[in-house]
Amino acid sequence: MRFPHLPDWTIYAAVIGVILVASLNRGERADAPHDDHEDEASGPLLGPITPFDPSVTVDTSNEHEPVSGTAFSIAGDGRWITARHVVEGCRKPALMIDKTRALAADVRLAARADVAVLLTDGGPPALPIAAEAPLYKGQRAFHPGFPQGQAGEVASRLIGRETLKIRGHRSYDEPVLAWAEAGRTRGLKGTLSGLSGAPVLDRRGRVLGVTIAESPRRGRIYTTAPDTFVPAVGTQQRADEAALGQAVTTQNYGAVSDRLRRDLRVAQVVCLTT
Repeated sequence: MRFPHLPDWTIYAAVIGVILVASLNRGERADAPHDDHEDEASGPLLGPITPFDPSVTVDTSNEHEPVSGTAFSIAGDGRWITARHVVEGCRKPALMIDKTRALAADVRLAARADVAVLLTDGGPPALPIAAEAPLYKGQRAFHPGFPQGQAGEVASRLIGRETLKIRGHRSYDEPVLAWAEAGRTRGLKGTLSGLSGAPVLDRRGRVLGVTIAESPRRGRIYTTAPDTFVPAVGTQQRADEAALGQAVTTQNYGAVSDRLRRDLRVAQVVCLTT
């Protein structure tokens, strides 16, 4: 059987098409969740805190002190935010500059939220804070940081409000936002320990809150709610309140996270022992 001879231009077009598809697929993060709804307002507006919000209890009585966590810059003069439980009880908290150097930090603990302010001598440009941004159920968020002590990031979707009931050496209740995990760094398996303190970024690269806990069995991530996060930050960012964020999508959140870590706008927090 003889096949018809195809014109040369059809062969070239086919080859170019294969190369184009391959290059596009290579640029896409395999673990990034696909989303056909790019609008941030993808669901109903999230309502205020109520006594009827569901709750989840976290027992910390048998947990060891965190080995490391994540922090992010909120002012270029050396002010950072992390989760309170990452540095509470740590005598020598520090921010890792590279694999061999660390920058010592002073700590200011928030009274009614899992938030702490770290103070250093100078710092990188701030991440912008979305103090009054409305929240919508189903909207996307991104969490760049250091899960398991290594560079990594997670994408999530907003479920709603819950109350986090912490029970252990320090017991308290805190209103939080619950997010469903929707994607993570390729090769990152298991716990997200070390992501505590990471910023919660919206699609405009603005900080909505602080990542503070996870529920692996439920596939959920818990973050501070604006009601507690904004008062805890207070006037800390006034000097850099005009800072601009970078647009974040399911296709580029890995690259954006890498850039934030490289510029030290997102840094690893450790507790020095010597």
